[in-house]
Amino acid sequence: MREAMFIKKNREKWHAYQHEPSTGPDETAERFITLIDDLGYAKTFYPRSRVTEWINGVAAGIYQNIYRNRRHKFTRIINFWKLDVPLTFRKYHKVLLFTFLFFAVAVALGVLASVHSPEFIRSVLGGNYVDMTEDNISRGDPFGVYKDNNPFSMFVRIAFNNIKVAFYTFAGGFVAGIFTMYLLWSNGIMLGTFHYLFFSHGMGFNSILVVWIHGTVEIASIVIAGTAGLVIARGMLFPNTYSRLHSFRNAVKDAAKMLLCLVPFFIIAAYLESYITRLMSNSFDKSMHTGMPVWMGMLILITSLASLVCYFIIWPRVLYRRLKNEAAVVQPPVTVTYA
Repeated sequence: MREAMFIKKNREKWHAYQHEPSTGPDETAERFITLIDDLGYAKTFYPRSRVTEWINGVAAGIYQNIYRNRRHKFTRIINFWKLDVPLTFRKYHKVLLFTFLFFAVAVALGVLASVHSPEFIRSVLGGNYVDMTEDNISRGDPFGVYKDNNPFSMFVRIAFNNIKVAFYTFAGGFVAGIFTMYLLWSNGIMLGTFHYLFFSHGMGFNSILVVWIHGTVEIASIVIAGTAGLVIARGMLFPNTYSRLHSFRNAVKDAAKMLLCLVPFFIIAAYLESYITRLMSNSFDKSMHTGMPVWMGMLILITSLASLVCYFIIWPRVLYRRLKNEAAVVQPPVTVTYA
């Protein structure tokens, strides 16, 4: 292969390795192995070329970074949450935005369909559930569904159900994302219909305050699980400059990391729904004289939302810019010219 063709084929990859931080140890090792292969080829066929010096410099920088960042297992766990997960999400912020907008459209259509066809509510939520909810509202206990006699059994059931839904949404990516989008669509329609049922009875604000104490974390986690599924689908359908198998393998690794990080969030959501939401629902039960103050429910809701936005959106962008600036200082770019 001529040198100019060799550079043209690999220049973007080398530039990315030099200036874009990796998302974790596995990707760093893969980058290092790839560069060693390219360096061996360059030394064989272009031993005096500047491109050989460039590849060697990038590979040396990665090696020094690996050596400098060797840590104990406990530190690796910290780095997983502090670095690996945020940087993975930074790579797929556009996919996350698309997933959120798609889900939001489904919620809006659920509301609109319920407004124009009251029977639509029963077809989505089920007649028994609607009858039970309307009966609870007439008795002055609109959110009685959250008052299971055993909070712990409720916690376990909800946690496993949330994890199951997230796994199905993630696995839907293996069929080109079709099943993932179906689950996002159906859950969005259901959420919009559910809220309209309470709004139609003049309890819209109350439903938001009660449901979104746990729903903020729960719904955000479903959207993120959907993002993981669409990441797999994108890696399968749009490999870009990589081979399809290589692109698919990398996408599955990133998506699995996104799914794994959701487990504690689903546990938090299940705890909030089983223990905290029940207290908030007592505040709107006319037969109860104890409950959670409204301001405390709003505080939990706002704190949950702010935490999710900070961890999955703001911190990844801040971290990426910080690492990119540090890389630019430590490894100044080398200009390669060729005829």
